[in-house]
Amino acid sequence: MKLDAVFVYSDQLLRYRFSENHPFNQFRLTLTMDLLRKMGALNDSHIIKPRSATDEELILIHDSEYVEAVKKASRGELSESAGEGYGLGTEDTPMFKGMHEASSLLVGGTLTAADQVMQEKANHAIHLGGGLHHGFRGKASGFCIYNDSSVAIKYLQETYKARILYVDTDAHHGDGVQWSFYDDPEVCTYSIHETGRYLFPGTGNVNERGHGQGYGYSFNVPLDAFTEDESWLESYETTLREVTHFFKPDVILTQNGADSHYYDPLTHLSASINIYKRIPELAHELAHEYCDGRWIAVGGGGYDIWRVVPRAWSLLWLEMSGQSHLADKLPAEWISHWQKKAPYPLPVDWTDPATMYPAIPRKEEITEKNRLTVEKLLYPLRDQKNKSSAAD
Repeated sequence: MKLDAVFVYSDQLLRYRFSENHPFNQFRLTLTMDLLRKMGALNDSHIIKPRSATDEELILIHDSEYVEAVKKASRGELSESAGEGYGLGTEDTPMFKGMHEASSLLVGGTLTAADQVMQEKANHAIHLGGGLHHGFRGKASGFCIYNDSSVAIKYLQETYKARILYVDTDAHHGDGVQWSFYDDPEVCTYSIHETGRYLFPGTGNVNERGHGQGYGYSFNVPLDAFTEDESWLESYETTLREVTHFFKPDVILTQNGADSHYYDPLTHLSASINIYKRIPELAHELAHEYCDGRWIAVGGGGYDIWRVVPRAWSLLWLEMSGQSHLADKLPAEWISHWQKKAPYPLPVDWTDPATMYPAIPRKEEITEKNRLTVEKLLYPLRDQKNKSSAAD
């Protein structure tokens, strides 16, 4: 029987760990899983174990020399000078023992989710361990060793002959995925993120539209720093609907970084948890409208692992699995259990207080700037639509 949604997970995913003090901390998976279980929204019948990606699958995207370098680093055999050429051993992406095995499992988890959906075992599949969107063909970057989304997209193309819409709502631009398919008209990449003027990786301008045959299939919505919920959601809803209608994908792959929140220590946006309720709602709606429900979701950034990520990612699973009604009250048992270890008070509600941050002085200016960005992005699509209508 075809399931509505499956959850790809194994405790082995926690092995992707650079150091005790590194901001990328997969302990957020443990917190999210425990929250969902204590709510009664997740049980063993939902869970599918990930497999590891093979070398042949990794080199669908990554250079074989790079994969060999990661293997050497994994065994402690890659020198510091050699590692620098591959983006390994940097402050952002340090080398650690077993890094190849941990990274290939993250990629394999996304491939597992893809197979579940494309083989019609489930309408939707989620793999929160994935979403490492900064990895390049021959170089690690921004906490990302292998790029699971890029590998999965190429795998979907080659195995299932699918047209893929990649939707990235991480606060950081999905640069690695964009550049992997910049000249490919069968992959449409969409990223809504904080402008690169202030934030890594510094790319994702609205005029990055693709190259060659892929021109017109790359879409970026760079939002001004301090953008709050209303402007963020207006930009997201307006653009994603039109992009999806334009591309008409066979499957949607969403990357769900949870770092646009005001509390996130690495970014400069002012969103609340409210956007993380609406993000999956729209993706779910569009998947059923255009793709017969085929929707694959991965994780991504999110560096306030106590107050933000567990709620944001739980809301994603609740929407995907048709259990949004359970987001009533946060379980007291979860709060009391983890408050002992949390460095600051945990939230007691699914929503954030209206007093979370002071009023934004430039709110109207920021909103107008974002609207102009949206207009720049949508102008070519609307112009094309007008020309088609005139020809008819």
